[in-house]
Amino acid sequence: PLQRALNARGYVVASLDYRLAPAAPWPAQLTDAKCAVRFLRAHAAALRIDPARIGVWGSSAGGQLAALLGTAGPAAGFDVGQYLEQPSAVRAVVDMFGPTDLARLDGADPFTRVVVRLGLGASPATRRTASPVTYLAPGAPPFLILQGEDFVRPQSAAFAERLRVAGVPVTYIPVQGTGHTLDTPTQRPAPEQLTGSVVSFFDQTLR
Repeated sequence: PLQRALNARGYVVASLDYRLAPAAPWPAQLTDAKCAVRFLRAHAAALRIDPARIGVWGSSAGGQLAALLGTAGPAAGFDVGQYLEQPSAVRAVVDMFGPTDLARLDGADPFTRVVVRLGLGASPATRRTASPVTYLAPGAPPFLILQGEDFVRPQSAAFAERLRVAGVPVTYIPVQGTGHTLDTPTQRPAPEQLTGSVVSFFDQTLR
């Protein structure tokens, strides 16, 4: 529904693929996502897109990568591979319940701990490099953060506050009646309302 709503407003929507852990160790996932953004800019004319107005959104691990695209700039060292003449910066980020501080797993359920360990290993230093909060600084693009309130260990509220303290424009929407999803029929705001919020956010930040 979100893709259709964005298409109806004139947005081009690209679905980014990336290598998965543990077969591809971190940071392959982020280098792939950054390469995808650079690819879009390199082929902007053929794709008929504006390379200066690229926003990203993702949910769960995709939300983590979207947030990293907004916070981990060139100095972080993840821009490798092809199309290096193009920047990988984005102008707006929608983070749907993505983890933001993987170095801190206090209170995490056993399944989450296993997933993080398989994907990133046991090193706290590696987990910090995969955490959007590590790179948070003034000058990051505007963020819209959506988080189900029933999730066992949401970090989104704390991340939103850190963004505010850094002077980054951020809107945080807690969603009642849902957990690690934003597609529960009885949740509030309803799924269609969240779709409208995302479209409005991109209208405000990209147009």
